[in-house]
Amino acid sequence: MAHAKNHDYHILPPSIWPLMGALSAFVMLFGAVLWMHGSGPWLGLIGFAGVLYVMFAWWSEVVRESQVGDHTAVVRLGLRYGFILFIMSEIMFFSAWFWSFFKHAMYPMGPFSPAIDGVWPPEGVTTFDPWHLPLINTLILLLSGCAATWAHHALVHENNRRDLKLGLILAVLLGVIFTFFQAYEYSHAGFGFAGNIYGANFFMATGFHGFHVLVGTIFLLVCLIRVYKGHFTPEKHVGFEAAAWYWHFVDVVWLFLFAAVYVWGQ
Repeated sequence: MAHAKNHDYHILPPSIWPLMGALSAFVMLFGAVLWMHGSGPWLGLIGFAGVLYVMFAWWSEVVRESQVGDHTAVVRLGLRYGFILFIMSEIMFFSAWFWSFFKHAMYPMGPFSPAIDGVWPPEGVTTFDPWHLPLINTLILLLSGCAATWAHHALVHENNRRDLKLGLILAVLLGVIFTFFQAYEYSHAGFGFAGNIYGANFFMATGFHGFHVLVGTIFLLVCLIRVYKGHFTPEKHVGFEAAAWYWHFVDVVWLFLFAAVYVWGQ
C-alpha cells in the first residue's frame, strides 16, 4: 500500500527516447550541412531514419499508456495544453515566411534585394492564376477539414464508429489529393527557388505548408488505424483531438497563403 497511486498524475519511467531523438536530430542536421557543402546525403538520411524511428517508438509508448489507463483527466489536460503550445510555435514559424513575403512585396528595393529593382513580382516571374488549381486545392483542403470535423462530431456527440471511420477516410483521401495537386503545380511553375526572392519565398512558404499537409495526413491515417483497433471513446480521444486541431491549423494557414501569396501577391 505504501506504493499505491493516490494522485491523477502519470509518473513516467526513465526513457531513452529523448536522448535518442536529440542525437538523431543532430546527426540529421549535421549531415544536411555536410551535404550542402558537397558531401553525400547519407549521414543526413541516417539521422532522418533515426528521427522517424524515435517518433514511431515514442508515440507507440504514449498510445499504450493511454490504453492501460495512465492518461487520467489531469494528464489529458496537460497533453492538450502541450499541443496548443506546439501549434502556437507553428504559428510563429509561418509568421516568418509571411513577414518576408510582405516585406519584399511592399518594399521591393533595398540593400538585400537590389535585383528586384522596385518591381513585384520581379521581372520574368510568371505567377500562378489563383482561380484555377490553387482555388481547387483550397476547396479540397477545406472539404478535408469538414470531413475531419464530421468524424470528430460522430465520435464525441454520437459515438458513431461508422461515420467516424468514413469521415477520417475522406479526410485522408482529400489530403493525399491536395498533395498530388501541389506537386503537379510545382512541376509547372514558371519560376524556380533560386535566382529571385519571390520564388524563394513562394516555395519556402507553400513548401513547408505542403510538408505539414503530409504530416497531418499521416496523423489522421494513424488515427484511422487506431479507430479500426477499437481505440478512442467519446470521453478519451486526445490523440484524435490533436490530429483534428493540427488539420484545422493547416487549413487556416492555407487560407492565408491563398489570399496573400496567390491572390494579393499576384
